[in-house]
Amino acid sequence: MLFTYSLTAKKEDFYDITPQVREAINKSGVADGIAVIFCPHTTAGITINENADPDVVHDLLYALARTFPDRAKFRHAEGNSAAHLKSSMIGSSVTVIVDGGRPLLGTWQNIFFCEFDPPRQRKFYVKVL
Repeated sequence: MLFTYSLTAKKEDFYDITPQVREAINKSGVADGIAVIFCPHTTAGITINENADPDVVHDLLYALARTFPDRAKFRHAEGNSAAHLKSSMIGSSVTVIVDGGRPLLGTWQNIFFCEFDPPRQRKFYVKVL
């Protein structure tokens, strides 16, 4: 089953979408399988990382900004090449195991939508098999 979700991204950040993924898995009725979480945007991404300490997200955003700063030599006309680079580094999807009707995540893990070119109205998909 395919589920579509919307997200309002007001700033560059990692938005916790774990509740929506859990909802999709629950609605699908799949007890054992996989869920693919996909972002159809070229300046955003999906990742799994720590959910307990907000400094982790801060540090990830800081490191991505330092690694992929805006540069005068970028040629992309929209001026958001750094966002494209960050998106490519993070990736556009993750796959999680569904076990007992729940996503199999580690104790400290959540699933995040990563916005790199705000503000934007975004969407993401959850496919449960």
